[in-house]
Order: sequence, then structure tokens, then C-alpha cells
Amino acid sequence: MEIQENAALIVVDVQKGFEDAYWGRRDNPEAEGNMAALIDRWQGTGRPVVFVRHDSVREGSPLASGEAGNAFKDFVEERRGRGAGPEVLVTKTVNSAFYGEPDLDAWLRGAGIGQVVIVGIQTNMCNETTARMGGNLGYDVVFPLDAMHTFDLAGPFGWTRTAEELTRATAVSLHGGGFARVVTSAQVLSVA
Repeated sequence: MEIQENAALIVVDVQKGFEDAYWGRRDNPEAEGNMAALIDRWQGTGRPVVFVRHDSVREGSPLASGEAGNAFKDFVEERRGRGAGPEVLVTKTVNSAFYGEPDLDAWLRGAGIGQVVIVGIQTNMCNETTARMGGNLGYDVVFPLDAMHTFDLAGPFGWTRTAEELTRATAVSLHGGGFARVVTSAQVLSVA
């Protein structure tokens, strides 16, 4: 695996609201440490970092604008603006970071970026949607699965899936479907 010199790290929705009991049980307690290590490497090497914030329009959401949960988690906020490379804040109200402001695709293309590494919250929601769109738009998408987490979820017909099952399903769909290369943080760090 190769990580390009100008590969962008896209840090999706690492917000305090995801610490709320509203979401239920999560997986991967190591996610934040892996995210922090990747942000540090990107900033230390002067690579571009995209911080994405979800400004929920859903009533009662801990991620809504004006709510304390809308803020980035402390370890992310402490790192913003500290890198040697370009940085941008993208805000969105839907799952994909490519449907935010400013236009992520335009920002990446304007900087000549063809590879993105996606980390953040939630694995099977905004991370997966951003990865699928990135793949469809022609980006080389790298998806370090241990630098993200998700929550148990109930679906139709009384079906439920654990966070771990959803993470595996996302990994299989993205990797097997050719949308992204699913890897570990250690693999990325070893070549970045």
C-alpha cells in the first residue's frame, strides 16, 4: 500500500454528541487513539486534513447546532489548526462529507488530491457513505477500520445488529465492492 504525499485525511464527525447515551452501545474503544495518531502523522508530514462536522437538523439530536454535543471531541479540537499542511472545515447536514460546505470534491480536486483516508464516526453511516461517494467520484479511498466506531442498531422486521456486525458488514461491502481499501491504522502509519 502507498499513501501519497498529498493524500487527505478526512476526519468525520468526531463530536462530543456521540458520547451521549442516545446512541447506545459502541464498538472499538481504541478508535480515538488511532484517530489521534493518524491526525498527528498527517499534520506532522504536512499532508492535508479535512475536519468534518455534522450539524444535525433532526429534532433532539445531540449533534444539532447550538448543542454542546455539536462540538468536536477535545482531542480533535486541540489538534485543529496545528498542522504544517492545508486544513479545511466541512460542515454537513447529511451523511456524506461530499454534500457539505465548502464543496469537498472541489476542494480536493483544486488541490490536486486523488487519495483520501477516512476516519471518524460512525463506521457504517457517515464514514461508509463518504467512502462510497469518494469511490464513485474516482478517489483512491483508504479506510482504516480501527480508526472509527459505530453503535448497535435496530432495523426493519425486528432485526438488530451489533456494532461489531455492522463494522464487519461495512468492511466487506466497501472492500469487496471496490469502493475502498479496508486496512488498519498501523498499516497506514507504516507507510505515511
